[in-house]
Amino acid sequence: MSDALPLGEKVDQLVKFVVDNDGGTLERLGSGIGTLTESIEIGLQAVPFEVVAGLMVLLGFWRVGWKFALFCLACCYVIEATGFWPQTMVTLALIIAATVISLILGLPLGIWSAKSDRMAALIRPTLDFMQTMPAFVYLIPAAMLFGLGRVPGVLATVIFAMPPVVRLTSLGIRQVNKEQVEAGVTFGCTPLQVLFKVQIPGAMPSIMAGINQTIMMALSMVIIASMVGAGGLGNDVLASIQRLDIGLGFESGLAVVLLAIMLDRITETFGQQGKRRSLRDKLGLADKKTD
Repeated sequence: MSDALPLGEKVDQLVKFVVDNDGGTLERLGSGIGTLTESIEIGLQAVPFEVVAGLMVLLGFWRVGWKFALFCLACCYVIEATGFWPQTMVTLALIIAATVISLILGLPLGIWSAKSDRMAALIRPTLDFMQTMPAFVYLIPAAMLFGLGRVPGVLATVIFAMPPVVRLTSLGIRQVNKEQVEAGVTFGCTPLQVLFKVQIPGAMPSIMAGINQTIMMALSMVIIASMVGAGGLGNDVLASIQRLDIGLGFESGLAVVLLAIMLDRITETFGQQGKRRSLRDKLGLADKKTD
């Protein structure tokens, strides 16, 4: 650290000050996040493989089609056959917990940013900082504040994964047709009614795209979070690097890739208009029009 501009030293002092004077807030926050993550993990681990795999197949069939449903079935089989299903469920629990927290924080911030130019000007550089800072750096203060385990991994993931949903929520609401908003106001809608009945429905494709990107970034970050003991597939990836075990690295990395593809393809369809089709349409049994 440079003596001319000791920014690192100041940040270090700030983190130590927070640790020494938090008044138990960090402990309560960490306990809440840890309980949420552990509950999701226990729930996923308790569900049999066949049930989770069947749910993924049904979601793939409903949202994409029968070909992707077969692909989901093959993905689940490969992950189970290679012995990485338990670790995959741990990773999925971390992703769900981090995504839920990111949405709870990010959606209101995105709405606020869309409503206020001043807030947008304040949030934009903050999001730039969050997205461009190397992911490994987030692990250091998180580990200092909460120790090792799931909690610092989830918090670091939230910081890394939240910007897309904030940006795209704000962008989607700002791009809603102004004539539709004016029509809602003309018919006597309150600001909240305009927001929830006009702007958010109109911005839903953009918002869902932001949620999709948040999930994908959360997946990439929870792998890195294994360095602070978050667990899951990241532990196996990290172990393969430490041992120079190519086979372990390939198998654990393949499980990450297959999980990412399934989550990405399924969640991205929720942001695409006109994607929903009936079961009869998917099976090619739609009634033909008669003259």
